[in-house]
Amino acid sequence: MADRKTKANPASVAEFLNAVEHPGRREDALVLNKLFCEVTGYEPVMWGASIVGYGRYDYTYESGLSGSSLATGFSPRKANLVVYTMPGYSDFGPILDRLGPHKLGKSCLYLGRLNKIDLDALGELIRAGLADLGTRRQIHPK
Repeated sequence: MADRKTKANPASVAEFLNAVEHPGRREDALVLNKLFCEVTGYEPVMWGASIVGYGRYDYTYESGLSGSSLATGFSPRKANLVVYTMPGYSDFGPILDRLGPHKLGKSCLYLGRLNKIDLDALGELIRAGLADLGTRRQIHPK
């Protein structure tokens, strides 16, 4: 069975965020980090090489596959800011309607620059995603 590539690791979140190449994307990443810290109450942890995660949960599938995953987080990718919440955003339409320009993936939210995003709505969405996850899994701070 293949080993999971995206795992929590001891890399420095501050170094990663400060090394984001594009100045606007770096600025937005620092704003997101502050927002996630305030909303979740969790310290950020690097997951893989490019995801900043807040909290984690453990899982075991019927197949026997088990592991841990970030509870929520983001990645400042070149094309978009990617916000992760598990299990997804399917029940959060009213919040998403207030958010601003975005695209949805299965458990990813793709954002452009934050100056077009309602950060209060994004904070509400992060809280709602964690609350939803908390009904299915125990969330751990690290």
